[in-house]
Amino acid sequence: MPANSGALEAIRSDQLSPPVGPFSLAVRSNGFILFSGQVGLDPATGKLVDGGAEAEARQLFANLATLLAVAGKTFGDVVKASVFLTDIADFAAVNAIYAEHFQEPYPARTTIGVAALPLGARIEIDLMVKE
Repeated sequence: MPANSGALEAIRSDQLSPPVGPFSLAVRSNGFILFSGQVGLDPATGKLVDGGAEAEARQLFANLATLLAVAGKTFGDVVKASVFLTDIADFAAVNAIYAEHFQEPYPARTTIGVAALPLGARIEIDLMVKE
């Protein structure tokens, strides 16, 4: 499907847990790939990994790397990231793990403290990638 066709093309991976709701893990449309928010789900169990925000962040980035690879992309192709934290005190630890995956020029980013996330996650990240 051409990148600018306007139609949505779902990106899937059987290496990841399926979505827990009526949404796609990622979609291609109009020259962009939009990645739904990912949390630190263990693909083998479909449950959040134990160990708090750092463990969740490491698993979340592994999941994003898998999904990016399925889309033929890498973290270097990311133009925008949104980070959601249930405890802003986790910012430094999550930021350090985030920095392991991105190089300059860094993507634009928003970090937001939220009251709660799906499945009791402590962190969620979504991405935007240009084709």
